[in-house]
Order: sequence, then C-alpha cells, then structure tokens
Amino acid sequence: MIQFVENKDINFERWDQCIDQSLNGIIYPYSFYLDQVAPGWAALVMDDYQAVMPLPVEKKAGWPYVYQPFFVQQLGVFSPAPLAPDMVKKFIEHIPSRFRFINYNLNIHNRTENIKGVKLIKHTTFELDLISPYSVLQKNYSSNTLRNLKKAAKNKIFVTPASDPEIIIESFRRYRGKSIKNLGEAQYNTLKHLIHSGIYRGNAKAYTAWDAQNNFCAGVVFLYSHKKTILIFSGSTPPARENGAMTAIIDQFIKDYSEHDLTLDFEGSDNRNLARFYSGFGSKECVYLQV
Repeated sequence: MIQFVENKDINFERWDQCIDQSLNGIIYPYSFYLDQVAPGWAALVMDDYQAVMPLPVEKKAGWPYVYQPFFVQQLGVFSPAPLAPDMVKKFIEHIPSRFRFINYNLNIHNRTENIKGVKLIKHTTFELDLISPYSVLQKNYSSNTLRNLKKAAKNKIFVTPASDPEIIIESFRRYRGKSIKNLGEAQYNTLKHLIHSGIYRGNAKAYTAWDAQNNFCAGVVFLYSHKKTILIFSGSTPPARENGAMTAIIDQFIKDYSEHDLTLDFEGSDNRNLARFYSGFGSKECVYLQV
C-alpha cells in the first residue's frame, strides 16, 4: 500500500534506512538533505518503508504544489528492490489530487510512461565510471578537453583541495548568479549550509584552481553517496574561460579517484555547451524524466 505522509509523521530513521539500502540511492533524498533544501517536505511511502518517494511541497496563492528544489537534480522513487515502470507509475498516481501542479524530476533509474494527465519530459545528465586507471580514462578525453589541459599547463594553473567553499560561491554570485532571477540570499545560505554540513559529514569535497600569481580561477564542489559523486556546484572567474582552469579541476578529480568503484555524475546538462564540455571527459549521457 502506498500512502501520503506529512512531514511530522515520517519515521526519519526508517526513511534513511530505506535510502541507505536503495539500489538507486543518491544523496538528494536523505532526510538531512531534504530538510535543508525543502523544509516541510512530505512523502509517499509504500508499506513499512519498502519504497519511498520524497515530495517537496509548497503553497502559492493558497494552492499546494509539488516542486523541484534548488540544488536537487533528481528525486523520484527509491527502493532496495528493483523498480518496475508500473511501480513508478503507481507512485506518481498516488500523489494526492489536491496538488494541482507538479514540477518534479525522477531519477535515472525510474522508468515510466502513459500516465493520464501527466506530461513526461526527457532531460540529460552525464556520468563517468572511474573504475579504470587514469591512463585509460584519459584516452577517452575529447581533443578539446586535451587542448584545455594544455592551456592550463601553459598558464601554470594548479589545483588544490579546498576546506572553505566560500570563494567558489562568491565567484558564482559575482559572475553568473546575477542572471539567475530566482537565486537569492536564502538559496545561497542553503547552499553554504549544504556544503559545510557535507564537509562535516565527510561526504563533500571542494577543489579550487589558481594561476601562477595565486589568483583564484575556478572551484568545484562534489557530494558523495552510494558510490556516486555529484558535481553539485561550481564557480569561476572570466579568465577561467581561457586558461583551462575548470578542465584542470575535473581532470585532477578524475586522476585522484581513478581505479575507485565510483561514478562521477556531472549533474547536467541540457545546455549544448555544457553537454559538450562534460562529454569531453568520456562520460556517457543518461536520461531522467521530468513530471
């Protein structure tokens, strides 16, 4: 039986156990993560937490709706057992009818189709398995990626782990964030808390790139769970577009974690330029559905 459960009635211990054991588990649906990005989130729960589906909920003009929070690419149904398309469909159909509007992303392992009154839109992300030696992984780099690495070497870009992600966030705010209307102070504070709490928990890492004069060029934050690390956030300065700094960071991460049972999820993108950039590291395209 699938039931709708309000936040106050969720058994968070059982919830997180389900996510821990899920075959398609990722970091986004953990209760500590949802509490930060979607306070008051509700859920659909099957039986005694045999399968779960988080539902970030809000009200607008008095109408409740289900939405996709900032800093969360994929949600959907999670289960320790394989999920058939019919089961995913059943969960979606159990979203209470009072939620007149839904804008929600499933995860790459959720497959479904032909749901009455529901439009499904395909989106892409890119993933790279790091189990092979670095020398093998680098052979799959595109010619453009290799050129960018040469640029980084020529410009004497060096990459280092970072203990404080503030400079990455501030760089994003200054150079790119201004064009994103819905990204305000509250969202940036949430992001800072996500990253700092992730570093404290040991499932977040930040890398930064600097030039020969010790000027910050770019930075990337990675979040880890279930043998998958997600490129959750990045920030860069205008010179980074020319000196290969971002390529150098990702290459260093791949080098550091090659021969590990780990998948790097680039978290996007439908943007053609970003897709070309991410695929340039030899990653494969994966599809997830937006409801």
